[in-house]
Amino acid sequence: MNKPAAKSLPWRALAWPSAFGIAMLALWYAAVLWGGLPEYQLPAPHRVVAEGLNEAPTLWSGLLQTLYACVLGFTASVAGGLLLSILLASSNWAYQGIYPYVLMLKMMPIIVLAPIIIIWFGQGIASITVITFLICFFPIVANTTMGLRSIDRDLAALFQVYAATPAQSLLHLRIPAALPYFFTGLKVAAALTPIGALYGDTVAGMGSGSQAGLGFVVVIFSSQLKVPALYAAAFTACAIGFLFVGLVNLLSWWALRRWHESYLGEEA
Repeated sequence: MNKPAAKSLPWRALAWPSAFGIAMLALWYAAVLWGGLPEYQLPAPHRVVAEGLNEAPTLWSGLLQTLYACVLGFTASVAGGLLLSILLASSNWAYQGIYPYVLMLKMMPIIVLAPIIIIWFGQGIASITVITFLICFFPIVANTTMGLRSIDRDLAALFQVYAATPAQSLLHLRIPAALPYFFTGLKVAAALTPIGALYGDTVAGMGSGSQAGLGFVVVIFSSQLKVPALYAAAFTACAIGFLFVGLVNLLSWWALRRWHESYLGEEA
């Protein structure tokens, strides 16, 4: 008997994170009020909100610049990762010849590559996008390639019996089987996206006016000892990560909820 498909998002799952968040907020206030921590170490939540509102134009401008770099870098990593994964899964010689260099690129620290990237692409959004791309690229390639190469042998034999073309096997067998792997890599890349954009902004950003991203805003607030504003900038950066991961989770739910085991067992 088939399991019933999940029909709706598990909204009740939000209850525990919400309760935990309220508890953490209470502990934060307790640490400030009774722990004796000075504001330059831990400002009260209401001070963070007040300074965030006070610095709203700067934070908003930085948010837009960082979000733009995130979208460019993430989109490029998804497109490039998918294309390379299909190549690696479709050809043993490509997998054996190219994949070791993908691993080598992953093992090379981005802090070493960043100056080279800036020399090639200059200061600004191009270098930030490339840095974000490199940080997000490997999880997508590694997971998607594994999924494309980890197909059921009996199904592969069945496709051979029916004389399916390589394109038909890819479209109707390999890609559906690889979707859970792909979305796993996509979730990891989505969480890494703001990290790449923020780091890129600190080393390659244009730190002036509306061209300054959140990374450079953080550097400015830190140098000026605006600690509540620094916390506000940190939460603003976290919001970008939540946005990307949330969108990927929603896309994963939409694509897998009717047939994949990870969603079929959920309550409606």
